[in-house]
Amino acid sequence: MDTLSNHKAHSLVGQVAIITGASRGIGAAIARSLAGLGALAVLCGRSSASLESVAKTIAEAGGNAEVIPCDVTSIESVGAAAKRIESSLGRVDVLVNNAGIGGFGGPLHQLSPDAWDQILNTNLRGVYYSIRAFAPLMIRARSGHIINISSITGKNPLPNGAAYAASKWGLNGLTYSVAEELRGHNIRVSVICPGSTNTDLSPHAGKDPAKMLQPEDVAHAVEMLVTQAPQSFVSEIVLRPTQKP
Repeated sequence: MDTLSNHKAHSLVGQVAIITGASRGIGAAIARSLAGLGALAVLCGRSSASLESVAKTIAEAGGNAEVIPCDVTSIESVGAAAKRIESSLGRVDVLVNNAGIGGFGGPLHQLSPDAWDQILNTNLRGVYYSIRAFAPLMIRARSGHIINISSITGKNPLPNGAAYAASKWGLNGLTYSVAEELRGHNIRVSVICPGSTNTDLSPHAGKDPAKMLQPEDVAHAVEMLVTQAPQSFVSEIVLRPTQKP
């Protein structure tokens, strides 16, 4: 392996990367990618069995992963995860807020309040809980990178998915604002807005999965962000498929 490749392969050695929604899809791909760069990938999600399966694939590839069950809609659950990570690992270098759910069932006036709450609590409030819990560890270290996984829907209208769109527009605004709050602490806050991605979350009707973005494409964007030179940061990435699916 040449020197440049070797440097990249070990650029996150000794760092701790927390990934929410890490049990499948984009979250699992990001976890595998960051572990491949040398980080300890802390896998957070509601399904312990699925998280353990991802951790096993990371270990088989020579990476390091730890599973911490966590429900981002519960401030108590997120707080307990943060206390566990602080006591056992003592640091957080990368936080990827990926946990999210879809909502494409029809016009807003037909959406139940419970469905609205579920979408907004997971996609937006959950990110607030995670930043509230983990940013203080980064502030103490005067270092860190927070990456929020949004959607191109956070920039465009989405008929029959207004609550989902609102959660992602809100996430984008939250990201830009928190980035300004934390810049002085040497913490970079970025958002990734993928287009059509081949996951269980996205509506696939009439689309060719082979032309859609793959979870690994989003993971690659995360890689680019966390391996940037320290004097700059990319605040936003809009990721699109080369061919319209």
